[in-house]
Amino acid sequence: MKNIFSSSGVIRIKGARQHNLKNLDLSIPKNQLVVITGPSGSGKSSLAFDTLFAEGQRRYVETLSAYARQFLDRLQRPDVDFIEGLSPAIAIGQHMASPSARSTVATTTEIYDYLRLLFASVGVAHDPKSGEVIQRQSLQQIADEILKFPTGTRMMLLSPLARAEGESYEEVLDRVRREGFVRMRIDGTIVSTEEADTFSFSKKKVHQLEVVVDRLIVGEGIGQRLHDSLGTALRWGKNRILNLTQCPGSDLWEERYFSTDFCNPKTGFTMPPLIPKSFSFNSLLGACPHCQGGGLLPHPSKTLICPVCQGKRFRPEIIAVTIVEQTEQYRREWNIHDFCQLSLTQAKKVCEHIFFSESEYLVVQEVIQEILKRLHFLEEVGLGYITLHRESGTLSGGETQRLRLATQVGSALSGVLYVLDEPSIGLHPRDHTRLLKTLYDLRNLGNSVIVVEHDEETMRAADYIIDMGPGAGLEGGEIMAAGTLEQIIANPRSLSGRYLSGALRIGAPAKRCSAPPLLAPHPGWITVVGACENNLKNLTVGFPIGLVTSVTGVSGSGKSTLVNKILYPAVMKQLHHSKIAVGKHDTLLGCEQIDKIIVVDQSPIGKTPRSNPATYIEIFGLIRDLFTNLPAAKVRGYRPGYFSCNVKGGRCEHCRGEGMRRIEMHFLADVFVPCDVCEGRRFQREALEITFKGRSIADVLEMNVEEALSFFRAIPVIHRKLARLHEVGLGYLKLGQSATTLSGGEAQRLKLAAELGKRETGKTLYLLDEPTTGLHASDIQKLLEVLFQLRDRGNTVIVIEHHIAVIQSADWVIDLGPEGGDGGGELLIAGTPEAVAACSRSVTGKYMTH
Repeated sequence: MKNIFSSSGVIRIKGARQHNLKNLDLSIPKNQLVVITGPSGSGKSSLAFDTLFAEGQRRYVETLSAYARQFLDRLQRPDVDFIEGLSPAIAIGQHMASPSARSTVATTTEIYDYLRLLFASVGVAHDPKSGEVIQRQSLQQIADEILKFPTGTRMMLLSPLARAEGESYEEVLDRVRREGFVRMRIDGTIVSTEEADTFSFSKKKVHQLEVVVDRLIVGEGIGQRLHDSLGTALRWGKNRILNLTQCPGSDLWEERYFSTDFCNPKTGFTMPPLIPKSFSFNSLLGACPHCQGGGLLPHPSKTLICPVCQGKRFRPEIIAVTIVEQTEQYRREWNIHDFCQLSLTQAKKVCEHIFFSESEYLVVQEVIQEILKRLHFLEEVGLGYITLHRESGTLSGGETQRLRLATQVGSALSGVLYVLDEPSIGLHPRDHTRLLKTLYDLRNLGNSVIVVEHDEETMRAADYIIDMGPGAGLEGGEIMAAGTLEQIIANPRSLSGRYLSGALRIGAPAKRCSAPPLLAPHPGWITVVGACENNLKNLTVGFPIGLVTSVTGVSGSGKSTLVNKILYPAVMKQLHHSKIAVGKHDTLLGCEQIDKIIVVDQSPIGKTPRSNPATYIEIFGLIRDLFTNLPAAKVRGYRPGYFSCNVKGGRCEHCRGEGMRRIEMHFLADVFVPCDVCEGRRFQREALEITFKGRSIADVLEMNVEEALSFFRAIPVIHRKLARLHEVGLGYLKLGQSATTLSGGEAQRLKLAAELGKRETGKTLYLLDEPTTGLHASDIQKLLEVLFQLRDRGNTVIVIEHHIAVIQSADWVIDLGPEGGDGGGELLIAGTPEAVAACSRSVTGKYMTH
C-alpha cells in the first residue's frame, strides 16, 4: 500500500481542544484530498475550520506589516498545543454571498472584470438612436477612403459649421467670408457666400450650414492637395467632414460623413473614449444616470423598472457597444447586458465563436482565454445552468461555495491548505464526478485539500479519511478512525465505515402511503397547471395530499422554480392574499385541501451574533422569566429585560450583548473576536451573579441542547421545545450559538424544529429545500422519521432533494430534467420511487438502481 505520508510531509496537530475536541493528536497528509466526516456536531468543523484554518490565518497575519500585526492580540489562538507543517490556509465555506443587487455571479468570479476589458478593447460602438457603427478615423485613413473612388469622380469637401454661444447665423456668414471661402451649403442648397446674404434665417428653426472647403476630381497628383484640404475641413468642422461625391456618368451627389472623433458624424452623436470603467454599472461612466445603475426606480407602492435604460442599468450608448458571435450558421451581436443574461454554458459557447480581426485577437487573446478558463471551471463544478447576471445573494450556500472553488482553481495557486465545507451541497449525484475532478485539480497543483463532507462518493474518492465521533457535542470530539477507505471500513469503531461497507443503511420507511387513485388534477392533489417560469416547459404537475413527495432532477432542471417560485407564492396568494410575485403558470388547483403552508429553507435565522437557537425556538423568553422569578433577582428588582442580550440592563454594553466584536481587517475579511470586557459572556457581572441550579444565564446559553434537555427536565414547556431540536439532529447546538455561525442545513433544521413545536391541524403543507444538507447518514435516518411523523398526522410534505436514500423513501417522486438550464424544465416522470428507477429517461432513476 502506498505511504501517503512519506513523499509530501504531514500536518502534525498536538493537543487540539477547540470546542468539543478531546485533546486530539493526529497527523494529516499534505498535498492529498482528505475528508473529515462523522455525525453532526462530532467536531468536524472544530478541527477543520476552528483549529487548522484559524491557526493558518493567524500565522499569515504574523507575516504582514506592523499595521496588520496590531490586530494579532484580537485574533484568538485556537486551543491547541502546537501545529507544525501548516501551509497558508484558505477557507471556502457555505456562508451566503452578499445580498447586494450589484454583486452578481459575473462580478464574484471576476469574469465581469475581463468582460469589461474585452468590450472596451474590441467592442463595436453604435449610435444608440440610428444603430449606425461609430468609429474614429485618422486624417490619413479618411484620405485613403476618398482616393478609393474611381478616377474622374467629382467631389466637394464641406465642413459642418456650429454657432458659438450667442452667435447669430449672420455672424457665422461674416466669419466665413472673412476667411476667404466663396461657397456654402445652407439647408442642402449650394450658394455663394455673397448670395447667402439674401437667405432668410428663422430664429425658430435650426439651419444646417456647411462651408465648401475644396472641390476636387479624383485622379493622380491630388494627394497633397487632398491632405491639406482635409486638414482645413477638419479644423473648421470641429473634426467632422461632409464629403459630396458624384461618380462618372451619374447626376447624383452622394453624402458621406467622416470624423476623427469617436462619433457618428452624420448625426453628431459623440461617444467618449471606451475604457473598462465604461462597462461598469457601478461607475458614473457606465451607469444609467436616472437609476444610478440599479435598473429600478423607487415608487411609493412598488418598484418600477427605469424607463430610460429599461432595467438594463447602463447608459444607452454603452448598451449600443457590441461584440460579434460568428459561426457557419449565423452571426449575432451581443451587448454586455444581453451577454450577462446568458447561462455560464451559453456564455462559454458564445466566447468560443467571437469574431476578431488578427490585430484584435493579439490585443485580447489573454483576456478571452481567462474568461473561457473561468467558464470552463464553473461548468466543471456543475454550475453551467446559472446566469452571469444572477445576484450572488440568491445563490444557495453550496452554489456560492462552488463558485469560490472554481475561482481558486483558476488562480492556480500551489502550496496552499484549502478547507472546504460540504462542497457537494445541492449537487445531483450525476454532477459529483465533476466536483471531484475539480478537487483533484486543486490537489494536483500541489495543494492540501481538506473537505468536511458526508457524501459517500467523496469519501470513496479521498486519499485519506478522518472519522469523528462517536456522537455529537460532549459525546463527540474523538477520532474514531483515520486512514484510507479500506482502513476506515475495516475499523469497527467507525460509524461511517459501517455505512460505507453496507453493514448499516438508511432504512426504508415502515410504510409507504399510496397516491390517490385518480391522478392530478383531481381531489387529493394540489396541481400546478401550465408552469412556464424560467426554463419550465408548460408543465402540469400534481402533488399528492398527505404524502411525502420528493422533487428531484439534476442541478438547474427547474426544481426550485416549480416549488419555490410557483407553488409556494401561488398557495400564499390563494390562502392569505399575499402579494409575493408568482412565477408564470395558468392556474393552481386543490388549494382548498390545505389551511397553511410552511417553508423550511436554508436562509439565515438572523444576521447578527445576538440571534441564536434559544431565541428562534422561543425558549429564551421562558428562561429569562425563570431567572427573573428567582429570589435573588426579586430582591434586586430585576425585570426579564435584565437577562436579555438585546436591551439595556444586564447586558454588556461594550459589545451590546453580542459577546463578539467585529474587527475590520481592511486587508482581510472582517473577523469577530470575543468582547474583551465580558470575555464573550454577553452580560454584566451583576446579571451573572443570579444563578439557577448553580448556572448563570450565560452558562445556560453555553449549554448544548443535550445538556439543556437534562437541565430543564422539570420544566415541561422548555423541555418539549428542546426535544424538537434533538429530534431533528441538532442536539449538539449551543442554545446561545450565534446565528452567523450556523450552516444553511442547520438553519433549516432549526426552523423545522420550531414548526414541530407549534400546533398544527393536520392540513399543513410543508416545503423543504434539501434538508439533508450537513447530515451524516445516521442523522438522515432521524430526519426521515420526523418527516414521516408529519405525514402520519395528515400533513403534506414536499422535499427538494438529491440524496438517493431520501428519494427512495418518499411516497411519490417528481423528476425533472433531463438536463439543467435550457436543457431542462421537462417532467420526465411522476410516480413511486420504483417507477422512477425504471424510467429510462431519468438520470435520477439510474442512480436509484445502483
